[in-house]
Order: sequence, then structure tokens, then C-alpha cells
Amino acid sequence: MRLLPLLCVVVAACASSAAVIKRADRNDRPVIGILAQEVFKPTSKRSSYIAASYIKYLESAGARVVPVMVNRSEEEYQQLFNSINGILFPGGGASLTTSGYARAAEIFYKLALEANSRGDYFPVWGTCLGMEKLMLMTSGKNLLSQTNTTALSLPLHFTLDGMSSRLFQDFPADLMTSLATEPLTENSHKWSILVQSFNKTEELTKFYKVLSVNTDGSNEFISTVEAYDYPVYATQWHPEKNAFEWRQPHYPHSPAAIKTTFYMANFFINEAKKNLHSFTSEEEERKALIYNYDSSYTGGSFEQVYYFA
Repeated sequence: MRLLPLLCVVVAACASSAAVIKRADRNDRPVIGILAQEVFKPTSKRSSYIAASYIKYLESAGARVVPVMVNRSEEEYQQLFNSINGILFPGGGASLTTSGYARAAEIFYKLALEANSRGDYFPVWGTCLGMEKLMLMTSGKNLLSQTNTTALSLPLHFTLDGMSSRLFQDFPADLMTSLATEPLTENSHKWSILVQSFNKTEELTKFYKVLSVNTDGSNEFISTVEAYDYPVYATQWHPEKNAFEWRQPHYPHSPAAIKTTFYMANFFINEAKKNLHSFTSEEEERKALIYNYDSSYTGGSFEQVYYFA
């Protein structure tokens, strides 16, 4: 009988050791960069911003957020890249070619592809404008066409690839049904990549798997993609708005819509947990986090915004 407690201790120690080994290959404290962008009418204290809904979106899945400021040196971006575990290019209205948003996105995209090619797993996510920028960077061409999609929510038209994708493979069957039949995906864009333009562009068809498409009634456009060989993902729609934005009546807030927000966030953060980058010190990490900034209630298109000088 006296051997039983000792046996339990041994078993517990082995289990604990196994857990440590497992955690060594998984980062349970991921830090995600979100790219800021210029405000339309800058002031000395408000020259760029990030909508708070993107930050809440990532935090809801167990991540912390670092703002990626525009107009920094390439060396600063390289150092930050080596410290964070993934990056999100958000939606907005910045220029895809001449803005600080565009330049920073190009630098981080290049670093991400190089890192992933050498086995350093680093996920990239693009939402709306972020997806459009990813399409431009991948193809080297501006293939956008105008669509009537500035204020509506739509169901997704899944492709066969979408049903077997990395992104959607762990979504519950009832949520996939809801996504395919209910208007759960919010669209706030006037430009889209049309299916016919995508299919004619070899750089895109070789790099991205199309997971869903949509239509504005006249034009069929790409709405969700993932890269074949890299952890690069993009949606033309806004998964963060369902749970965290309230300004527009077409924003979906049903149980399935909220579930969509959290499953999308959870997927991306689980991807980021495969990356083991870290800051050089705890003090450096603390100084970089979004917690050092205050959000502002705007009463405008976003509920809350973080502004940066």
C-alpha cells in the first residue's frame, strides 16, 4: 500500500514532464502585431489609428496585441517581427501603394514568407483592405474591381476546398451550415477581387486556395482564402465586427454570428501559438503592448479607436 503514493508521484512527474515538453513546442503567450494606418485628417497627437474591435477580437482568443506603427525604419520592423508571433493587416481606407500602411505590410509580408520558407512558422492575416493588399503583394498587380458591397452581411458560398481547409476544418457542422445559409459575414468594401480576375492570375491561383466566394448580385468575388504552402489567410469580410461593433444595423449579432467571430479568432491565435518568437526582455515586451495606450469612444464608424501620434 505504501508503494501507491510513490507510484502516483512518479506518474504525476512523468505527466508533468510530458506537459512541459509539449508546451515547449507551443507558445501559450502569443503576441500579435496589428498594423496601424494613417487617419484622414491627422493632428500632432492623432496621425494613425487601430480600431479597438481588432484588438478585442484577438484578445478574446487568448492573445496580446502590439500596435505596429506606420513610418518606422525597416530595422525597427525587423526587430518587431522577431518579437511577435503573427500579424494582422486590418481593414480601412489607406492607399494600397503609397501609404505607410502599404509600406509596412510589404516589409512584414516579405519577412513572413522568408521566415516560413526556412521553417519559422509565422502566420499572416488580412481583413478587407488587408486582403486586398495581400492580393496585390502576391500578384504584383492591382486587380480590384468595384462591387456594391459597402454595407451588407452575406452567407458564404463555400468551395469544395473551403470545406476541407485548415481554416474551417474544426468549425462545428451547425456553424458551417449557418455560415452557408445565414448573413453572418459583414462586408464594408467597395473594391473586390472578382473570381474571373483571380482565375486568370497565375500568381494568385498557385499561391491561394479559394475557400469561399460571394456575389453583390452582379459580380462574383473572392471572399475567403488561405495559402497552399504558407500560414497566410484573408477575408474580404469582417469577422471582428459581429461581436464588437454596433454602429450599423446590418452588423450581425445572432448567436451564430458571435460564434463565428470567436472561431475565426481562435483559429488564427492557434496558428500564432506555433511561433516561438519573443521579446528580448519582459520590460521590452511590456513597453510594446497596446495596454500602454488608451482607447477613445468615437461615436463614428467604430465604437472605439486607439490613436497614435
